[in-house]
Amino acid sequence: MIIGVPKEIKNHEYRVGMVPGSVRELINHGHQVFVETNAGMGIGFTDTDYTTAGAEILNTAADVFAQADMIVKVKEPQAIERAMLREDQILFTYLHLAPDLPQTEDLVKSKAICIAYETVIDGRGGLPLLAPMSEVAGRMSIQAGAQALEKSNAGRGMLLGGVPGVEPAKVVIIGGGMVGNNAAQMAIGMGAEVVILDRNIDVLRRLDAQFGNKVKAIYSTADALEKHVLEADLVIGGVLIPGASAPKLVTADHIKRMKPGSAIVDVAIDQGGCIETSKATTHADPTYIVDEVVHYCVANMPGAVPLTSTFALNNATLPYIINLANKGYRKALLDDVNFLEGLNVYKGKVTYKEVAEGFNMQYVAPVDALNA
Repeated sequence: MIIGVPKEIKNHEYRVGMVPGSVRELINHGHQVFVETNAGMGIGFTDTDYTTAGAEILNTAADVFAQADMIVKVKEPQAIERAMLREDQILFTYLHLAPDLPQTEDLVKSKAICIAYETVIDGRGGLPLLAPMSEVAGRMSIQAGAQALEKSNAGRGMLLGGVPGVEPAKVVIIGGGMVGNNAAQMAIGMGAEVVILDRNIDVLRRLDAQFGNKVKAIYSTADALEKHVLEADLVIGGVLIPGASAPKLVTADHIKRMKPGSAIVDVAIDQGGCIETSKATTHADPTYIVDEVVHYCVANMPGAVPLTSTFALNNATLPYIINLANKGYRKALLDDVNFLEGLNVYKGKVTYKEVAEGFNMQYVAPVDALNA
């Protein structure tokens, strides 16, 4: 199979779909890899590094898309990239279709085979290809929130951990999953007062066992959420419903009643955000103000630490890439029901139920689409 790796073009996105070590693995399995020139420069890999690993360098993304059987990326294809997709071509990347009708329509129109990292599951119901970036984003959310609280950024002018004789900031984390867990680790390390809200009792038990009295693990009701959000100096939105739009748990009314200069970091923004006043921002212009509350809603947070993020992502995606290349997409997906969950769009059909329902499109079960 011919695998293509184009250069990422989203704002301040320096990650790359495959590092040279991953390319070498594919070459060793008898496949060809075409890489767009300078695709890895954002994390310090030159074209020579890729050619040494066995790849062929192509001058443009158009060349890569034209020749590859499978495109491996990091972020969802932008409009110019979607126009280059062709029928029967495999696209393997993060898609986050639920809040993105134009992308969904373009992928349907392309008749490509579109497999999303973020909806692949494992035998325990986890999200193995989303987890590495959730770890990064969770940890980064506290760094971003700490900066947002600085007065120069219109924040309250608070240090997360305070100092002796001065109370620390209160950090409220909505969602106790991978993002919330990693955010809590960082917030605790910086000396903040930490509250985590979740509706899953088993998650709350796990958090209590892990962190003890370093956090308050609270069952999330409308009353509890309102109380803690209004008391917060920093709110981290880490709610996820796989493949679907995130629920809007923090309302515009909550934002109006929060402390002036408080901050939110909506890590769920890739799936539309869990805060009603959230809108996607970029690393070039990461924050905006609503009712004196600083909003940080960067849609590709891990792109700010691309070296760490790329290697963490490649560690997770490489076995799936090899599987697709060795077996072909149809056998690779049908052999693994958990991998099959990643199929979002197949030859003009929407094969992920939450996406189809969200856009009032016809849904076709992945197994039915493949067997048609």
